[in-house]
Amino acid sequence: MQTKTPRRGTIRLTRRGRIALIATGTVAAVTAVAVPLLLPDDSARPQTLTIPEGWRSSQVYGAVDKALDVPPGTTKKAIPQAALKLPDDAGGNPEGYLFPATYPIGEKSTPASMLSYMVNTATKNFSGGQVTAGADRNAVNVYQTVTIASMIEAEAGSKEDMGKVARVIYNRLEQGMPLQMDSTINYALNRSTLNTRDSDTKINSPYNTYTRMGLPPTPIGNPGEEAMRAATSPTQGDWLYFVTVKPGDTRFTSSFEEQRKNVAEFNKNKSKDEEGKDGKDGKDGNDGNDENKQNS
Repeated sequence: MQTKTPRRGTIRLTRRGRIALIATGTVAAVTAVAVPLLLPDDSARPQTLTIPEGWRSSQVYGAVDKALDVPPGTTKKAIPQAALKLPDDAGGNPEGYLFPATYPIGEKSTPASMLSYMVNTATKNFSGGQVTAGADRNAVNVYQTVTIASMIEAEAGSKEDMGKVARVIYNRLEQGMPLQMDSTINYALNRSTLNTRDSDTKINSPYNTYTRMGLPPTPIGNPGEEAMRAATSPTQGDWLYFVTVKPGDTRFTSSFEEQRKNVAEFNKNKSKDEEGKDGKDGKDGNDGNDENKQNS
């Protein structure tokens, strides 16, 4: 979470940045672009709250609690009273619709008003013609597109990889393959790690995309513009697997045998890391560190 003073009358939307490990709660600086302010202007100079791309709703609630200096859990409890304008598919759960941006905090700001502001910003960004047209092209609805974008946000190691990760998701859905995304298991277990064990892939959860077919029931975080762009316009390709062998080296393939070789190289590199080091820049990654993961 960051607090700073913006120009009055604007909110600054984040572009994709490097986010430190969720487990440590550290967040790197995020670049931003301006959009119109949606909240009433307060007479006092507002402070701001930055929500980075990929944060889960639980992290957003905690950040709002801290920024507004209210008891922990207050923001989450405010959801029923906030009258959030969410799609019917969301079932009242704002996950995926707490749009990553820098929001002003004024004297009249409340948890409900902050949540409403975030959801309204998401709705504005997700209701455009490009998003709806992209969803139609990919044979999914907008809510499912947001869900896919949230997985892209968690899995991709860089902006350049996002379109390819999106294509892997759509190719596996089209071929009736389980998605096998570590990020969805991490969401179910409320953690962020690369060390997904074979036992983890057997948990009984609707977010276990190793044992459950199709998409998880909700987004697994709050995606930004780049991830949404990838979800609506995925890169063309026949890839079914990917693994980040080392930072900056994510390999995509349609061959399971080639994937196994890449996984072996990943494991070799991982064994060289210092003991206890876990995660990579806040991204979960479908890194296939157990060969069983990609054995569809």
